[in-house]
Amino acid sequence: MRLMADLHIHSRFSIATSPKLTVPSLDRWARIKGIDLLGTGDCTHPKWLNELAGVLEPEEDGFFRLTKQTQEAFDSIQALADDLPDPTAERSVRFVLTGEISTVYPRGGRTRKVHHLVILPGFPAAKRFQTMLGKIANLSSDGRPTLRIDSRDLLSMLLAADERSILVPAHIWTPWFSVLGARSGFDSIEECYGDLASRVGAIETGLSSNPPMNWALSALDRFAIISNSDAHSPDKLGREATIFTMEPSFTGLADSLSGAAGGPAGSVAETIEFFPQEGKYHYDGHRACGVSLSPAESADLQGLCPVCGKPLTPGVMRRVLELADRPMDEWAPCPPSPLPLPGLSGANRRPYHSLVPLAELLGQLMGVGPGTKKVAAAYAALVEKAGSELALLMDLPIEKIGRLACPGCPGEILAGAIGLMRRGEVSVRPGCDGVYGEVKFTFDIKQVTINQDRYLSAEKL
Repeated sequence: MRLMADLHIHSRFSIATSPKLTVPSLDRWARIKGIDLLGTGDCTHPKWLNELAGVLEPEEDGFFRLTKQTQEAFDSIQALADDLPDPTAERSVRFVLTGEISTVYPRGGRTRKVHHLVILPGFPAAKRFQTMLGKIANLSSDGRPTLRIDSRDLLSMLLAADERSILVPAHIWTPWFSVLGARSGFDSIEECYGDLASRVGAIETGLSSNPPMNWALSALDRFAIISNSDAHSPDKLGREATIFTMEPSFTGLADSLSGAAGGPAGSVAETIEFFPQEGKYHYDGHRACGVSLSPAESADLQGLCPVCGKPLTPGVMRRVLELADRPMDEWAPCPPSPLPLPGLSGANRRPYHSLVPLAELLGQLMGVGPGTKKVAAAYAALVEKAGSELALLMDLPIEKIGRLACPGCPGEILAGAIGLMRRGEVSVRPGCDGVYGEVKFTFDIKQVTINQDRYLSAEKL
């Protein structure tokens, strides 16, 4: 079975998250986005875990569904009050218990700060893990708890809670909080997790890197590469995601995350990516001074801000180049199949799609903010016609998009922009030092093929 999955999200119990992050809201937004398998996020938080247990019912082994009664109550009351889009595609969302954990600890004369995505096979395992962690931290203070323990010891505790549990290093290149981060990480997965490193079979790209950047390291060849949204509000679900070909069960998911080749029951098929330049830490930079520099430009300045002279926050690009042992091309397309190179080289190369979220795309085309009522109306109309946001952005033929009636945005213009996005023909201002970059559709369409007999013209946007 082909499943679109977003495994790394948060609940309203995490710091700086939306109060709308309830279970039925997540279920509805997963259907709007086109997600089949959704991580619960924050499964170590006592109140959230209890809430999950009250509204989820078992489906396949280790997977859950929102109870029909809860879903129907939300759809008939709160969804209407919030004027949420009504996706037309039939989709039943599965949930799996997940959470993000921050570990902060000294090792090798440095303070290490590493974030981890944990995935558990059911409520008994999650409860055991929660009880173990509750002895060393206040789990009620934040849905993403901070633990003063070594990353290797966290993995050991997770496996003690249930041997089938999965740990994926989260957003592995983020400078401040990641396994390979320039400020507080390590130079390899093995250095971080020690004798338990073999139990780590997958890595998460994060918003500021994409698969080609990770292919530049032969040390990462053995790992499956996955992407997730790290959403802090329901509407951000699916901004990054992973498409699995697997049996719909925890065992299938575990096999898919066991390594580059995947196990017998499943594998990573494709990933959905941000344009990595749009991520908050792609380039070196200094937010306070409005400075954003490529690795080469930063190196010419010895990594110092040209305005204030203080050290720049190192970007993901610089860090990847520091550890890479192959040429790196962040725009490289993926070959249709793994490269036939010796050993594992190329084994984790899968197709990927660089997308701009639909609300952001519509805002640019309409000349308004992505959170405006105009964009919300156009977004809802398109989702209802296409079935889901990801179906529109990835799968719907361009000629069909051109014929869609969208309030405030002609179908032909939308089709032109989505066609350019699918081909990667966009203008990008890279993000840095915690500030998102910007992807623009600054195009001048003279003749864009809608089908063999029809063309459109548009002024430069």
